[in-house]
Amino acid sequence: MNRVNLVCLGVKDLARSKKFFEDLFGWKQSNKDSDGIVFFDQGGWILGLYGRDALAEDIGIPAAGSGFQGITLAHNVREKEQVAPMLDKAASLGAEIVKPATDVFWGGHSGYFRDPDGVYWEIAWNPFMPTLEDGTLKITHE
Repeated sequence: MNRVNLVCLGVKDLARSKKFFEDLFGWKQSNKDSDGIVFFDQGGWILGLYGRDALAEDIGIPAAGSGFQGITLAHNVREKEQVAPMLDKAASLGAEIVKPATDVFWGGHSGYFRDPDGVYWEIAWNPFMPTLEDGTLKITHE
């Protein structure tokens, strides 16, 4: 099956970003021996952190860039009441809250933060796409 299996974020400070995600989500770096990249196993896919300048060099583009890049990443929680505390925790770790937790038009509850490297993340509770015990999502077809 063809699928996205690795997402790599170009970060300004690898150690800071690694600590941010470890502290916010409780993720642990994989045991994969790698030079200059951090891998977090997400159970079927990998989130990688790589120095922004090095990633841009690998692609062959300038590292400078700003503003909305047209992408967000999402972390779904099992209960509606978990959204606001997760956003608060992100803020305490240096993230900027760009949209506080609120009920949303599609029937869920979510908010957004911008991580220390400017990536936009949604923390969401979605009653139509429940988060299972193992952290995976179930898409309901009703």
